[in-house]
Amino acid sequence: MESWEVVVIGGNPAALRAAISASDGGASTLLIDSAGIGSRQGDPPYAGLAASLGEIDSSAHRDDTISAGGEKTNKISAANFCGQAVSIVAELERWGLIFRRDDEGLPHRSSAPGHSKARLTGTGDSTVREITRILEEQTIKRKITRRFDCQVLSIVSDNQQVRGLIYVDIISGEINSIQAKSIILATEGYEGLWQTPGEGSGTGLALAIRSDIPLQGINNFPIHPLTIKGTNMHVPMDILDSGGQLRKPNGDDALPSDVLEESCVLDLRKMDEQDKPWYKNILLNIKNRTNLDINIDVIPISPSVITTGGIPVDSNGRVTINEGKLWFTGLYAAGQSSNNGMHGNGLLPGNLLLHALLSGKIAGLNASSWAIKENFSNSSLIESEEQKSLNILNKIHKPEGKTVGQISTILNSLANDLFNNPDETTGITKSFKKLQENGIRITDTSKTMNTELLMAIQLQNLILILEKILLE
Repeated sequence: MESWEVVVIGGNPAALRAAISASDGGASTLLIDSAGIGSRQGDPPYAGLAASLGEIDSSAHRDDTISAGGEKTNKISAANFCGQAVSIVAELERWGLIFRRDDEGLPHRSSAPGHSKARLTGTGDSTVREITRILEEQTIKRKITRRFDCQVLSIVSDNQQVRGLIYVDIISGEINSIQAKSIILATEGYEGLWQTPGEGSGTGLALAIRSDIPLQGINNFPIHPLTIKGTNMHVPMDILDSGGQLRKPNGDDALPSDVLEESCVLDLRKMDEQDKPWYKNILLNIKNRTNLDINIDVIPISPSVITTGGIPVDSNGRVTINEGKLWFTGLYAAGQSSNNGMHGNGLLPGNLLLHALLSGKIAGLNASSWAIKENFSNSSLIESEEQKSLNILNKIHKPEGKTVGQISTILNSLANDLFNNPDETTGITKSFKKLQENGIRITDTSKTMNTELLMAIQLQNLILILEKILLE
């Protein structure tokens, strides 16, 4: 059985940053991801990176974060993360990220709703892609081992301490196990409840649920108002500072919150010409996917959910249980898998990416610091868990049940009903229980390169998360 001191589950900026930090801390580090090589560079850009560049201090950024999150915002977390945002920007620049610049040569800052000052920086609509690329380069320089197309099925633990994990290799179809001292959950959110599993299957949260770890804030559904209607294309909020305007059906200016109530449009007809090169990818996609000309037409938009609920963590990125009184030993979380209370009930544009990068850095540093002092133990327990995971997979190959496409459609319908009518859960719960009784079946019975099997596993994860949301 192979053994690693730190295993990071995920392939997004939070996971990559965690792996870099763990490796720099001296721990043998493995990155394991369910997606294929290079696929993470296409993650949607909701907004740039929020940082108080050019400000005296980060207090205004902190106050804006608290205002957006409301009473449930953890003010200490908000202050800590906002206070380190500038250092995150400096680190990315040192590693080679080419920021958009202003006339003074400083990183350009865009205004956005909720910010009292212009504070979003990055590389236009490619911010997430370019940051992912930079971080991937850093993992290569450190010779960090990466496993692609590997879906983690369970965390192995005893006495609430990590011992390892079980995963299925989607390419070979084999069930494998890894012994680990520390595990960092840094996967995507659970946006797949409202869209498709590829948009966010909540792997990290599902693994926590299976380990009896309570979640936090999972019934908070902040919205991204700039999703092009009928597609999964998200336009970054930064574009509103480059001449983009939200409009109501009657032509009046609209606020982001109005998108929830009316069929609003995004008007890019007066977009600044010098800014268009920074959004060329999204503008080209709009033309190709909708056949709309931004110089003539307005773009129908709709709200989409961004998930910020997750696994409760302390200031060191450690997963906590018993209302924060105990640590699930050896387990850490970062990015959208984690919840430190920074976002509260809302989400300030640009803070999602800030939280991903800084929480990954913190979790990786502390996971490596702890792991290099500990010894491996209880490998026999890990081996016994392999058979349990195999039995679970075999159940998916049964002839009865609904197909993955049917399950995904039903989940989307239930999640949208919950979003639109959060206080009327009785009917939703009945429909959900019926869905659970039906089960999932897959039509592809092959063991190798079975992407339908991967989607079935991801749908099972989303079903677990929706169940927890309904119980909140």
